[in-house]
Amino acid sequence: MVDDVAPAELPIGLLKRADGIYIDLGMAKPALIAAVGHVFQSGYYFTGLNYPVLIKALYDVGPELGAVEALRLAGDVRLFDAARRALYKNPKMGSGYAEYYFELLYIEETTLPDGTVIPERQTRLDIDEFVADMWNKGIHFGIDVAAVSTAIAAAKPDRITFASDLEPEPGQDATVVEVASELHRSDAPKARADGRVDLQSFENRFPQIKENMRLLKKQPAVPGLPGFDLSGRMTAPQPPKDLTLRFYAGDGTEARELEDGEYLVSTREGFLSVDAKSSRISITDKIVSTEGVSGRTTGNLELAGAYEEYGDVQEQRDVTGSDITVHGNVYGNITSRGGTVVLDRNLVSGSITNADGSISIAGVASNSVIHTGKGRITITRAENCVISGGSVKIEEASNCEIIADEIVISVAEGCAVAGRNVDIESAGPRRRTEMIIYVLVKDVAQFDQEIADLDVRLAAFDQSNQACVAEMERIAALPDVRRYLALAAKLRTQELTLTAEQGQVLRKIAGAVASDLQAINKLKLELQAGHTQHKLLSDRLARVIEQKVEAAGIARCGLHMVSGETLVRTMLFGADTTALTQLPPKDIKQRLRGTPSGGELLFAESAGSLDWHLNSRLRPAPV
Repeated sequence: MVDDVAPAELPIGLLKRADGIYIDLGMAKPALIAAVGHVFQSGYYFTGLNYPVLIKALYDVGPELGAVEALRLAGDVRLFDAARRALYKNPKMGSGYAEYYFELLYIEETTLPDGTVIPERQTRLDIDEFVADMWNKGIHFGIDVAAVSTAIAAAKPDRITFASDLEPEPGQDATVVEVASELHRSDAPKARADGRVDLQSFENRFPQIKENMRLLKKQPAVPGLPGFDLSGRMTAPQPPKDLTLRFYAGDGTEARELEDGEYLVSTREGFLSVDAKSSRISITDKIVSTEGVSGRTTGNLELAGAYEEYGDVQEQRDVTGSDITVHGNVYGNITSRGGTVVLDRNLVSGSITNADGSISIAGVASNSVIHTGKGRITITRAENCVISGGSVKIEEASNCEIIADEIVISVAEGCAVAGRNVDIESAGPRRRTEMIIYVLVKDVAQFDQEIADLDVRLAAFDQSNQACVAEMERIAALPDVRRYLALAAKLRTQELTLTAEQGQVLRKIAGAVASDLQAINKLKLELQAGHTQHKLLSDRLARVIEQKVEAAGIARCGLHMVSGETLVRTMLFGADTTALTQLPPKDIKQRLRGTPSGGELLFAESAGSLDWHLNSRLRPAPV
């Protein structure tokens, strides 16, 4: 009977537990190799050995084992019987491999000490014994346990390669990969998000880059994995090549180390420029084009930066960007996200929209829509246009609908205008189109209602306080009360001194008018409380009036000369005039040309002038 090795006899790094032998993964690998070698060299072997776990623990080759401190390596440790050891032959060593000849084996006839004879019998090798024997013969790595087990179980002899070196796995050189699709110009039709193709736009006519856009990413060099020969000696891989990303950085770009790697990043918004010789990438300020915008040259444009065009923008062409300058005529649509839109010539049957910036048109705007979110619109002449924005200045306007906070027009004919501050040098109708001006006045009805309520409450307190005073005067005028109050006043000022007998008489008078005196004191308390409430309400009324004045802001209309029937009315609006300026063009037309509802008529004359200012301190007229 063969005894197992006791737990105390296991070297450090190997642990015997109830369910088997464990290997301590926290120890250094040379120490673990020495511990396993000690077991094999001491004439023992592991039963139920998990060979992949052994190789992973000793050489870190194989799948990850997870975050564990110790891993089950084998079922037990057992003494390697000498008779069994004799069954194992030396392997045939080659260059990076080892072969073994597996054949049928027999154990010779054996006579036991008691005389029992055990005849010759067939036997097989054991995979656990095989690993231990090969270890002692110098093969510490690379055994194909599946192939060995199959050869052991085979019915006929066979020579197999049972162990091989592991060649080093080469690493990967550092590379640069593109991370922005905008790096290449493409005149192919643009693909839409829904899968359809937009034949009106090119995929990427002008490669454009936003600020802080990641352009290139450095893929760091990946070191290779070491190899091992059959004896367990490590073979190091060739080191991979590195590169320096900043060598690719031109004007407007820089190399940055970010949380997920090193990138070449744009430092400003603009358009891509690549030096063919040095491969350096730069970002320029804006696109300058002389070809015009049409279906033949550019298609519709959607740009991230500034754009300057010396040609015309043709019908049904869209240009989207910021800081857009067109030196030719515009027959299409310009949409800017900000900056300034400058048109040196005319806008005809098109549109210009600037979300956050100004618009300047040096020529004529005709049958067009012009809108800016917060900026200023300046036009030399506008005809049949819908114009909305923060402020509008026009030299000549005819048959236009205009809505803005501030409006300044030199000559306006047949226009419908709405603004908080309107100033027109000359206004009048044009043929059959009336001239109407709306002064936008903020709706402060909630303040007016509160002011009216406070006025009613103040009037009620005034009436109550006056009633208290009248009642006090009536009681004080009673003969006995008047006599007592007069005597009491002289006694307080020491103008009169009473004898003991006179004091008794005074007390009798006081007893007679006691109820009247109590009534006077009660009325005094009520009057005091009434005055306090009146003061509080008066202060609150003053605050509400100031809040109303602040909320109402400025509303003004100045007409220097009226030449023909002109109508001026007020138009209430809610919290912000922005909601009115953001209306679609057809809604602006309906709002300004439709039948007026509400508001106050300020002017309806065919001649004269008007200088009206909102006085928000005026009390609302009683209903």
